[in-house]
Amino acid sequence: MGYGLLKGKKGIIFGALDNRSIAWKVAEKCVEEGAEIVLTNAPVALRMGGIKELGEKLNAEIIPADVTVMEDIENLVSTAKAKFGGIDFVLHPVGMSPNVRKGRDYTDLNYEFYHKTLDISAMSLHRVMQTCYKQDALNEYASVIAVTYIAAERTYTGYGDMAEAKAMLESIARSFGHHYGKHKSVRVNTVSQSPTVTTAGSGVEGFDDFINNANNLSPLGNASAEECADYCVTLFSDLTRKVTMQNLFHDGGYSSMGAAE
Repeated sequence: MGYGLLKGKKGIIFGALDNRSIAWKVAEKCVEEGAEIVLTNAPVALRMGGIKELGEKLNAEIIPADVTVMEDIENLVSTAKAKFGGIDFVLHPVGMSPNVRKGRDYTDLNYEFYHKTLDISAMSLHRVMQTCYKQDALNEYASVIAVTYIAAERTYTGYGDMAEAKAMLESIARSFGHHYGKHKSVRVNTVSQSPTVTTAGSGVEGFDDFINNANNLSPLGNASAEECADYCVTLFSDLTRKVTMQNLFHDGGYSSMGAAE
């Protein structure tokens, strides 16, 4: 049973694909803690994943939206605002690189793919935030979280052009955190999560080594998707009202480690 930390709160959860995804776990945890949510994903992902099952389980409306299409985002935000009156939290765990998916080496990127990587994985956050801002869709002290990875600031050779996308994502969160904070006390943070076994994550070359290496180095071990959901709930709750413009590591201590025995 939850503690009711999000009682009465309304939110938008992007990116729930299947029961391994972070978004799926966050959606479940938010509802358990008393929130009402709408779920959204790209039309192609809605056909592939089990999101309909999640929507039925959580009594959550599903609104298709391609994060690269402005009209889709505008429709999503206006529909959610009309449904709820105002939005208290948003989860943006969206990331995809055609270059990584197709096994392109970092020194041999396709630049059209590169544009898509940045558009889907970083600019989409700005698109969502700007739409919320213009529609005045977020309530005072609303909380926005984007999910990132430490490859934004250190080099992981298998991570490819997603590294730049995550660095850009973190910068957008800081920049919009300033503007939306001054405007309406909205907080915007990124959660830098341990490598996590998800459908998206496991597309990265050498992913098992990533996971094992991080787990061995982290004093607390890797953080799971369920544990990430717990952390996100605290950031959506009123207990963290003055936390904004931060990149928050949720990685069992990995990011502070050098060498270990």
